[in-house]
Amino acid sequence: MEPVKYKVLKINGDYAIMVTEDGVENTVAMALLPIEICEGDTVLWENFEYTII
Repeated sequence: MEPVKYKVLKINGDYAIMVTEDGVENTVAMALLPIEICEGDTVLWENFEYTII
């Protein structure tokens, strides 16, 4: 699988609403994201792991 960059649009309780560079929206559980994640951050999904870039 190819790495995917996401921009965090909104944190809504236990979920983060994110969008790719292509405009595809995705909702991800906060438990899967780095603890220091904030709205507006850019994250990279690679090898089934999210990292802030």
